Amino acid sequence: MFAKIKSLYMNGLQPIEIDVEVDTHRSSLPSFSIVGLPDVAVQEAKERVRSAIRNAGFHFPIERIVVNLAPADVRKEGSSFDLPIAMGILKATGQVEFDEKQHYFSGELSLDGNLRQIPGMLPMTLFLDSMQDSSQLNLFCPMGNIHEIHARQAKVYPAKHLGTVYEYLSGKRNWVDYLPWSNSELEAEIEDVGDFAEVAGQDFAKRALEVAASGFHNIIMTGPPGTGKTMMAKRLRSILPPMSEEEAIEVTKIYSITGLLPSGQRLIRMRPFRSPHHSASYVSIVGGGANPKAGEITLAHRGILFMDEFPEFRKDIINMLRQPLEEGSVTIARMKSTICFPARFLLIAAMNPCPCGFMGDPQKECTCNPAQIIRYRSRLNGPIMDRVDIVTEVQRIDSTHLISGKKQEASADILARVQRTHQIQEERYKKEAFLFNSDIPARSLHQYCVANSEAKGFLEKVAQRMQLSGRAITRALKVARTIADMRESAMIEMPDIAEALQYRFREN
Repeated sequence: MFAKIKSLYMNGLQPIEIDVEVDTHRSSLPSFSIVGLPDVAVQEAKERVRSAIRNAGFHFPIERIVVNLAPADVRKEGSSFDLPIAMGILKATGQVEFDEKQHYFSGELSLDGNLRQIPGMLPMTLFLDSMQDSSQLNLFCPMGNIHEIHARQAKVYPAKHLGTVYEYLSGKRNWVDYLPWSNSELEAEIEDVGDFAEVAGQDFAKRALEVAASGFHNIIMTGPPGTGKTMMAKRLRSILPPMSEEEAIEVTKIYSITGLLPSGQRLIRMRPFRSPHHSASYVSIVGGGANPKAGEITLAHRGILFMDEFPEFRKDIINMLRQPLEEGSVTIARMKSTICFPARFLLIAAMNPCPCGFMGDPQKECTCNPAQIIRYRSRLNGPIMDRVDIVTEVQRIDSTHLISGKKQEASADILARVQRTHQIQEERYKKEAFLFNSDIPARSLHQYCVANSEAKGFLEKVAQRMQLSGRAITRALKVARTIADMRESAMIEMPDIAEALQYRFREN
């Protein structure tokens, strides 16, 4: 007998339909084989499905069973095909009846027939909703994925056990309507990210971070160890407005696919903060593998990527950042496929002024020779620095600053100003595909970055004297646009350009 069951599979970040074809017939030698480019986890489904069917009270046929996962040229990974394979066997042997065209199945089976949570359920439900006649479609999934259900048209049936799926199909159990997220649920997530009131001094660096948060500009902080670079970077989220519902769904989809969505959490509301160690591999940061997976830069999408000890990262990783910093995505090419992962993040990098970290420090003497300093700084070449909007010095503060206990500005006060600047950008770019000043494309630069004659003349003189590249000039204009927005001014003026340019250069 033959049955064809529909399932969904995450190919990168995009769900695709998979036909699970099951053929059973009597043979002198009973066997169970799976074809269609399955990986080891899919091949092991044979033992899980066999035990689950028996322990759920069904009959497992002692016949020759062939399962084909089509299309056969797409490599399949993971355990989500357990449930559709089991349902295909039950359908082919006449133990259950249902309309194959309207039902989708996805889930991992345990040996006793229970269904285990799988990654990627959120994008799967959204994908079903986008299909034609979605109101006629049904998806059966594990109960552990109930928090990821976001179907407005298609019906999703979360089940704890293989027997529960049978009860749904036979009409013994009724469908329950799981409502998609409401705005009130978006506010449920609370996380302590620190407060800038805990950071003593560092007014110049705080100002640079506020500008970065206001326009979503990339920033490098350079200074001796112990000056608070990491402390301030970790608190930047406290002055970033929460994500919109659209952004939150984007980010939650990524975490759902990678299996990193916390159990029971319906939506990630706070912007992600990823901080990979400088010894991390290229694939772990960029993404990749035989069947490409998302890396740290994609997990930081719409949030913050903090790279401490920036020059200590491998040079190929540093150079790789050029594409996502410029385009907001990273493309991973393989022989049989090319996958584009979103990667629009705010880069915060921290570095020492030299290998020992004490060059220019008034309290400790630098032990590095000139060749070591040149080699250390040369790891950050011109192309990558051209893509960084802000470079700021973080000086060691006097101990009296720490002891005095002087009250510092709280994150809530800074956040109020940042939110106002974001509202200005939202109103300005409501008809555009981008959100922030840092994303303004070259074709729209002169439309939105309007400067008076004094500011233009000043920028021209500095660009000629410092031999700035076209990209560096563009970045300076975008930062100046943000500084003008912070003043709630439609026109970029000379002080805005001057402040933006001072962020372009650091002391040598």
